[in-house]
Amino acid sequence: MKKRFIFVCAAALTALSAAALAHGGATGIVKERMDAMSAMGAAVKSISMMMTGATSYDAQIVKSGATVIQSHAGDALTGLFPEGSQQMASEARPEIWSDWQDFQTLSLRLETLAQGLKLAADNGPMHGSDSGPEAMMGSSDSKMMGSGGSMMMGNSGMMGEGSGMGSGMGSQVMEMNPEQWANMPVDGVFNMLTQTCSACHTRFRLEKK
Repeated sequence: MKKRFIFVCAAALTALSAAALAHGGATGIVKERMDAMSAMGAAVKSISMMMTGATSYDAQIVKSGATVIQSHAGDALTGLFPEGSQQMASEARPEIWSDWQDFQTLSLRLETLAQGLKLAADNGPMHGSDSGPEAMMGSSDSKMMGSGGSMMMGNSGMMGEGSGMGSGMGSQVMEMNPEQWANMPVDGVFNMLTQTCSACHTRFRLEKK
């Protein structure tokens, strides 16, 4: 599971780093959202280095990075994608606007998880063990997980039903009070946050040739 966690971090970091490097020719609202992606990418990178053991763990850095991500997620993120803002330098797929509710769900999920990451920072990571949500919550939190421990997982895995967009975990994460994530080891919350980043990039970001 630790190898899978490192892979998820690396995948999200690669996507965010690529977005951060693609500013050439961007102006106006497109540049604004690229700048926001750059800020989130830098935050993810600094936290990822700690989660994978490359640097020493520092709860204050996690809190600072989580604050940056939270400030650029939710309504702040969707507000940077008004209709008609798909200029040449943009890497936004048209599906952002045709599947707006799914995009909004992921953005709000990211905001919720960033809040939870900040609250979980003082718990530190749980390296070397299963970093899945059920293990992170522990048996004492089985009521939060719901019957059979499936509340956060949805019916089709961690990212929710089907592709993970708009249902399953997405709506449940948003319905949960961020304080409920404060009982998890920080790497469990970060893993879910980076999966959300990866899900959003996979569906809504154009790949540069």
